[in-house]
Amino acid sequence: MDVIGNIINKAKGDIKKIVLPEGTEARNLKAAEIALREKIAQVILLGNEAEIKAAAKGLDISGAEIIDPATSPKHAEYAEAFYQLRKHKGMTMEKAREIVKDPMYYGCMMVKMDDADGLVSGAVHATADLLRPAFQIIKTAPGVSVVSSAFIMIVPNCDLGADGVLLYADCGVIPNPTAEQLASIAVSAAGTMRALVGVEPVVAMLSFSTKGSAEHELVDKVRKATEMAKAMAPDLQIDGELQADAALIPEVAQLKAPGSKVAGRANVLIFPDLQAGNIGYKLTQRLAKAEAIGPLLQGLAKPVNDLSRGCSPEDIVAEIAITAVEAQSL
Repeated sequence: MDVIGNIINKAKGDIKKIVLPEGTEARNLKAAEIALREKIAQVILLGNEAEIKAAAKGLDISGAEIIDPATSPKHAEYAEAFYQLRKHKGMTMEKAREIVKDPMYYGCMMVKMDDADGLVSGAVHATADLLRPAFQIIKTAPGVSVVSSAFIMIVPNCDLGADGVLLYADCGVIPNPTAEQLASIAVSAAGTMRALVGVEPVVAMLSFSTKGSAEHELVDKVRKATEMAKAMAPDLQIDGELQADAALIPEVAQLKAPGSKVAGRANVLIFPDLQAGNIGYKLTQRLAKAEAIGPLLQGLAKPVNDLSRGCSPEDIVAEIAITAVEAQSL
């Protein structure tokens, strides 16, 4: 299954405006060139125009829109809107004007005000630097209580999941989710799998116990989260608590969870906490030589996606396409 190829083709079918706040960064500029050349998205680069053009020497970014947040004609409008969003938190108009000069905040305001369809950042910024303005400006989608992250894992020579494609969550945002948060993560992850991979999600709520094989408060949390997720999305194929082998391997599932319609067929794995999720995706990536696409933020009202600081230009192109496809679904 050519997951990224399919996503890129879908992005090309309905071109969206994607803003890159890290407008002078070399990998972003190369990704912008590729995305423009391949007609994957309209690209907006944020930063000083002269600095961007100097950094892009030898690249063709002529099709990109370049905006300097500090001098943009929209600055006053965005500052006023940001002030209205945050005045209950003590925001002043003077402070709002200064904050909106920051490309991360300006980019999120572009998405909020429908001047861009989505945003991709993180090549040089930490996840927290992206999440802060995203939480403050874009906020969570209706009916979603938390923002979380997911990775699409493409495992070579593997017939588990959806022909070797799985989605892992949460691997990057919430350290120790409550049962309610875990349920929300599961429902969001199912939507991500359906929208991006194009297959029906089969969701396993992972634990160190399968169907009562162990008793512990951590197991209780997963059981509770499973029931809450079922109530939130009654049509979703979801079950728990399941150990990883019971979730993935049909023969093990028959022994450990014979009555489950999910066990042995799962393609979406929901980890009980951030430690497990982060360790799990990195082990899969390194030991199974899997491609890890993400982190993909889920649960926001509009598409914003994070990058690993070790990302390549091709990784950024993939996330531009993913963000465009997420925007199409809105």
